[in-house]
Amino acid sequence: MDRRDDLPDGLEERLRFFDEIGADFVLAGTSGGASRRLEAIAAEVTNCRKCPLAAGRTKAVPGEGNPEAEVMFVGEGPGHEEDVQGRPFVGRAGQLLTRIIEAMGFTRPSVFIANIVKCRPPDNRVPRPAEAEACTPYLLEQIAVIRPKVIVTLGKTATDFFAPSDRGMTERRGRFEDWRGLPVMPTFHPSYLVRNEGNKELKRMVWEDMKQVMAKLGRT
Repeated sequence: MDRRDDLPDGLEERLRFFDEIGADFVLAGTSGGASRRLEAIAAEVTNCRKCPLAAGRTKAVPGEGNPEAEVMFVGEGPGHEEDVQGRPFVGRAGQLLTRIIEAMGFTRPSVFIANIVKCRPPDNRVPRPAEAEACTPYLLEQIAVIRPKVIVTLGKTATDFFAPSDRGMTERRGRFEDWRGLPVMPTFHPSYLVRNEGNKELKRMVWEDMKQVMAKLGRT
């Protein structure tokens, strides 16, 4: 699917011309080229059978969002609603994440949301190392295409992927980690906040983490 309906006036015609003359070197630096690469990755994910998780899925969940996103949110893996819809963070935790994103001054389509594994683990268990190893090349390629300015890791599984540690999330959240030159902000997974709905302190801590992300982006 070619996503050009929202392109500025004149850009669609230029991209079509570049396509016709085979100017891939030009397209590679445009949002159109990034969109097509992300769509190709999503197609690979949809057809992937590299690990046992594929056998139990309803739909793969490649991730979604802006190919030029400043911020990328990375969680653990799809849950039930995500598995049904093929979209990341659409259940109760996803609704909370959307509210957090909007409170930061973004819209959900302006960021990129993904997971460590693209298929739902049985009973929402933590992905096994072999499953993550088979799946994360897709995530790494998405990061390479999008080139976000900040990555926000949601929960311990995602945080450990970028910065392995034995420390728990309470100790790690709110402190930027460095991953290949990219700042990574660990914070609690939205599902943890949903499970502890009455704990206002947890919500305050997550908001403090997001304020640091906003400051890093110069959006305070």
